[in-house]
Amino acid sequence: MPNWLLPENIADVLPSEARKIEDLRRKLLDNFRSYGYELVMPPMLEYLESLLTGTGQDMDLRIFKLVDQLSGRTMGVRADMTTQVARIDAHLLNRRSVTRLCYAGSVLHTRPSGLHATREPLQIGAEIYGHAGLEADAEIQELVLASLALAGISQVRLDLCHVGVLRAIIADDDSARNQDAALFALLESKDVPGLMTLSRDFSVQTREALLALPGLYGDATVIERAREVLPKLAGITRALDELALLVKQAGDASVTVDLADLRGYHYHSGAMFAAYVPGLPNAVARGGRYDHVGEAFGRARPATGFSMDLRELARLMPGAERKQAIRAPWGTEPALRQKIEELRQAGEVVIQTLPGHENEQDEFDCNRAVVFENGNWILKTLG
Repeated sequence: MPNWLLPENIADVLPSEARKIEDLRRKLLDNFRSYGYELVMPPMLEYLESLLTGTGQDMDLRIFKLVDQLSGRTMGVRADMTTQVARIDAHLLNRRSVTRLCYAGSVLHTRPSGLHATREPLQIGAEIYGHAGLEADAEIQELVLASLALAGISQVRLDLCHVGVLRAIIADDDSARNQDAALFALLESKDVPGLMTLSRDFSVQTREALLALPGLYGDATVIERAREVLPKLAGITRALDELALLVKQAGDASVTVDLADLRGYHYHSGAMFAAYVPGLPNAVARGGRYDHVGEAFGRARPATGFSMDLRELARLMPGAERKQAIRAPWGTEPALRQKIEELRQAGEVVIQTLPGHENEQDEFDCNRAVVFENGNWILKTLG
C-alpha cells in the first residue's frame, strides 16, 4: 500500500479550503465572544471514564481507545467536546453564576457519523451553564442561526423535538419504563408495527400515546395536534409549551416538529434541535438541553448548547477569492528589507521569490511587485 494513502474518511485539508475553514472559525468565535462566551481548549486525550460520562453506549463505540503508558489506565481520543466542557464548568471553574463557554477543535470518530462524513470533524460549539429557563435554549437557538448566517447560509430548516414528551408518557407505566431503550429505537425509525408489538402489555393510555408519536411530524401545527391527541399530562404540556416558544424564536428559519425524533434521548433532558441546510445530507448543527451531565463531576448544573462541524459548513461556502499580494526579490539590502517590512506592517502580503524559483500558489494573486528603479525600491503594479 502506498505510504501516502490516508485511512478511509480521513483527509488532508488543502490551502484554499483550509483558509475558508480558518476564516469561518475566527468569525464564529468572534461572534460567540460578542454574546459573552469564553473560549476553552480541552485536551485531545482523557481517561475513558470522563469522556463517557452521561453519553451512553453510542459514544463508547465512537471513541478510539488506547492504554496510557504512564498510568496503565485506558484513555480515549475525544469524539465530542461537550462532556469535556461540562467537566470544566463543573469541576474547574466552579462558578455560581451563569457561565457561557465556547470551543473549537478536532475530534475523532471510529466510524463516520453520516453519509460522506469525515471521521475527523472540526467541532465548534457553545454552551450555557447555570440557567434552567427556556431563555438559555432560545439564546442557543439564536446563536446557531446567527452562525449559519455568518457562513452565508440563509435557507435553514430547524427540526425541533423534546424528550419530555416521551418521558411523561412512560413515567407512570413500569412496563414501558423498563423498555425505554427499545422504545427509543422504534420511535427513531418510526416503526409502528414494532411499537404495537412492544406495547401490548402497556396501559391503554401509554400505548395509544406511543402509537401517536410517529405521526406527530410536520410544521408548527404539530404542536396543537399533539395537545389534542396526547394525554393531558403536566410534563407533556410543559414540553409542548417550550417547543411553541422556540418556534416563535426561529426567525426566518423553516421549522418542523418531530416528536418521535429522539436522538440523544439518554443524554438530553429537554428541548432538542437539528439544523439542516441545502447541500448536506446530514444535520449541520445539533444541540439541546442536557442538565444532568455535570452530576458525575460532582456538580449538576442546568446546561444547554450546540455544536457543528466547521469542515462540513465550509464546504457549502463559495470558493475563497485569491488574496492580492506583492512579489519581491530575495535580498539582504537594508533598503529592500525595510520596504518589505513596511508593506507587511501595513497589512500587505509580501512573497519573496527565492533564487532560481517561480512562486506557485493557489491562495495569492501577485498583482504588484517591489522593484528597484532610479536608486529606490518602489511598489509597481503588474500588467
